[in-house]
Amino acid sequence: MDSNVARARLLQEQRELIAMEQGLDASFQDIVDAARDSNLDDEHDPEGSTIAAERSLVSSLGRSATDRLAQIEAALARLEAGTYGVCLSCGEMISEGRLEARPAAPLCITCASR
Repeated sequence: MDSNVARARLLQEQRELIAMEQGLDASFQDIVDAARDSNLDDEHDPEGSTIAAERSLVSSLGRSATDRLAQIEAALARLEAGTYGVCLSCGEMISEGRLEARPAAPLCITCASR
């Protein structure tokens, strides 16, 4: 993959993930605020999910976004170092198709499936 195209895709994904994290932070705070202002016994409510489950889901999505951001930052560093597209495990080139699907991929498909 051309380095300019890779950089543009990685930076776009980075912007999207930062926006997602900000939205999740706001959602988490809304859930916390709603729970504080409510006297509901959500743990025993047979209708739908609990506040704790909603908090857990939002937290999990936030951790996932943070992990993906770290992967993008590492890919950008590899791009700057001239090692982008080289598998970190075996040293072979990562296929164009894999980089198209996952621009931050640090491993070739063979090493990733081990």
